[in-house]
Amino acid sequence: MTGVSGKPIEIRVSHSSASDEPIFPLYDGPALFSYGFRPFFLGAALFAAIAVPAWILIVTGAIGSTFLYAPREWHVHEMLFGFLPAAMAGFILTAIPNWTGRTPIRGALLMSLFVLWFGGRLMLAFPGPIPVIAALVDAAFLVALAAAVWREVAAARIWNRSAIGVLIAFYAASNIFFHVLALRGSPTDAPERAALSILLLLLTFIGGRVTLAFTAEYLAQEQRGGHPTSFSPVDGLSMLLVLGAVLVWNVQPEGRITGSLFLAAGAANVIRLVRWKGWLGWREPLVWILSVGYAWVALSLLALGVAVLGMLPAANAVHVLTTGAVGAMTLAVMTRASLGHTGRPRHGDHRTFAIYVLVNVAAVLRICTPPSGAPTGMTNLLLGMAALGWSGAYLLFVFVYGPFLTRPALDD
Repeated sequence: MTGVSGKPIEIRVSHSSASDEPIFPLYDGPALFSYGFRPFFLGAALFAAIAVPAWILIVTGAIGSTFLYAPREWHVHEMLFGFLPAAMAGFILTAIPNWTGRTPIRGALLMSLFVLWFGGRLMLAFPGPIPVIAALVDAAFLVALAAAVWREVAAARIWNRSAIGVLIAFYAASNIFFHVLALRGSPTDAPERAALSILLLLLTFIGGRVTLAFTAEYLAQEQRGGHPTSFSPVDGLSMLLVLGAVLVWNVQPEGRITGSLFLAAGAANVIRLVRWKGWLGWREPLVWILSVGYAWVALSLLALGVAVLGMLPAANAVHVLTTGAVGAMTLAVMTRASLGHTGRPRHGDHRTFAIYVLVNVAAVLRICTPPSGAPTGMTNLLLGMAALGWSGAYLLFVFVYGPFLTRPALDD
């Protein structure tokens, strides 16, 4: 866009006051498609608020389904390859411009990516007469996201960020593998395990760095000393142990070595978390939720280790990761980014506090629910309460943060 002088108009788009803040050309399209976090955070939250209660109604026999896959496979797929990719896309597409200094993916291209993601959700719910078409539409989104990441990495020559492109590419491959197996009626354990492994790597590699950085920043502002402010050998060891554990898990899903590696990784990440002293940020919800979320990550590693060793139902261990760690960490990032990137103070009010409480209580209820079997009144009650809490947290996010996401930033 040009001004009266014919020269490009440029504005700052980040809420940061750093002197090296990227400057991008002015965007004059719909606010919703001005930055990746806007449509994808809103879409992820809406989908979570709808899909989880729908699953509970189906699994308890209250309603039927005509989904592309059986209810269990649909639920697993839509959480791992539907909800999560939207949250990932929102974060990654917002972070990339800060890494590259390039103009964000926005406007028609961003809208196309979002429509592709949304189309996948519709096609799996209402597949039509040719199932493979629905699978292809769904698989296309993660492939397109991986291509977009690699395009930005290559254009800016920031090869140190290649790991993100690799992980998203593997995530896309896991989704394709899931569809191939599910369409054949074969078990989908392998792609599910691969997706969970990538998720653990993203949470420990990126989630850990985010938690450390924002906790240290807040404590420095509050003039609370004695906290780590940089990456340390403890962080490196904890990440390597997670990498080793998930690699062995995909080759040998059961066995003492796998279980022991998960336990070691969990213990190392507990130590990592304690070093950050996140409890000192208890006054600010946007800060302490990061430590709570990372505590769920460490607990999920321990739970997976115990489950692999046969001392905990696998479904309960997986839900420590998917309802606890994912629930808390996605909402922690979504709330913080939605405030900061729309020009609002980075402070969590009582409504944000309620969002965090709901998702954490729901996670506790879900992992305390007995594993699937003959349904009982108590099991259905716990599942229903967990679903209401978890989806309620995301629905409250939509009501509170939706207006921020659909309107121009205050500092535009």
